[in-house]
Amino acid sequence: MQFTCQSPGGSSPAIIEPVEARWQAALGRVRAAELAAGRRPGSVALLAVSKTVSAARVRAVHALGQRSFGENYVQEAVAKQRDLADLAGIEWRLIGPLQGNKARLAASHFNWVETVDREDLARRLSAARAAVGRPLDVLVQVNVSGEATKHGIAPGEALALATAVAALPWLVLRGIMGIPDPAADAETLRAQFRRLRECFDVCRDAGLRFDTLSMGMSADLELAVAEGATEVRIGSAIFGARPAK
Repeated sequence: MQFTCQSPGGSSPAIIEPVEARWQAALGRVRAAELAAGRRPGSVALLAVSKTVSAARVRAVHALGQRSFGENYVQEAVAKQRDLADLAGIEWRLIGPLQGNKARLAASHFNWVETVDREDLARRLSAARAAVGRPLDVLVQVNVSGEATKHGIAPGEALALATAVAALPWLVLRGIMGIPDPAADAETLRAQFRRLRECFDVCRDAGLRFDTLSMGMSADLELAVAEGATEVRIGSAIFGARPAK
């Protein structure tokens, strides 16, 4: 399916590919959510979640102006990065759980790792990043829903982990990332987003120089923005539903 719009001067309609229309709609939702929450326009970044998405489709969204892409799997991302090495300004963020034995590969191939949930992993990333010669931006992942299947540190332990990570030489700790229970009702979701914001504020009040609160996805970005998100991670709303495993 394709969409059309009238091209400048009233000539023949220009074709808008579905991914372009979806990206524009997702960005429009983010900007509308900022307005509704009384936030400054442009204060919330859109991270396009490109896991399982082909390099060609990432290239198409990059051509629209999107620069930050989130990947869940290190080896899939490395292959994609090789195919897209010619793209200027593209930024890769790891948003999936990271095993310690892949820390070196992740440290050398990503601009950000948003899923630091233990000090040992942070130390491995810092040691490996030294070979790159510039620091790696990271987020501490907080398990705000308490689900056993989710990765992340407990909210009450976030400050201690954040303090330890911030002291490592080749990492720049930028803030907090969390994933609430996707099956929760709106009020429970808001409460979980609010708890993530509280973790963020506690760390800032303790003197950590945080600027990023990554929370909210395609289904709940408006609630996340209302509760203080500075980054929302949008996948299906841009690239469409992923095939079932």
